[in-house]
Amino acid sequence: MTRTVVDLLRHGEPVGGRRYRGWIDDPLSEHGWAQMWHAVSGDTPWDSVVTSPLARCRAFAEALAEKLGLGIDVEPRFAEIRFGRWEGRSRDELRAVDPDALRRFYHDPLGERPEGAEPAADFVGRVSAALEELVGARAGRHVLVVTHAGVIRAAVSHALAAPPERIFRMHVDTASFTRLQATAERPLSLIFHGRTPL
Repeated sequence: MTRTVVDLLRHGEPVGGRRYRGWIDDPLSEHGWAQMWHAVSGDTPWDSVVTSPLARCRAFAEALAEKLGLGIDVEPRFAEIRFGRWEGRSRDELRAVDPDALRRFYHDPLGERPEGAEPAADFVGRVSAALEELVGARAGRHVLVVTHAGVIRAAVSHALAAPPERIFRMHVDTASFTRLQATAERPLSLIFHGRTPL
């Protein structure tokens, strides 16, 4: 039976540490590069690589694809969710302006999203469409997608048919793997989440 496997790998630590980056294009820090190489220090079962266009994903994906002799594709729909006015800010910076902003957002991410942020439903929609196209185009293959925490949340939400407002209730570690699988009989299903290295 045809089995299509998609491994989603979150990028490592970017320069500047933890903050709501969205589409800010910070590169990986030295520690982030080390995290990524450690993440792929076990099995490397992939036959192709797909990456977000943002540097914190793309630079490592290109280096890995070259090392393994694999083809690589850049998929813009696997870029992170846009955080609007929060982009570039840390949690402490946001709390200093509004101590209750994070609590409101995480309890109601649809109604309390940051000004200018991408709506969760739109975000899940674009990730889901890209994921389904990927699975359809690469049936029977094992694909690595180097991407972001938000994209992994949206992909798992799609596989589990969870509503968009639930995507922020999942923790995604840096440089960790999530595996989805589809067969001719079963749609995309969650196999595991948060594993590193494989």
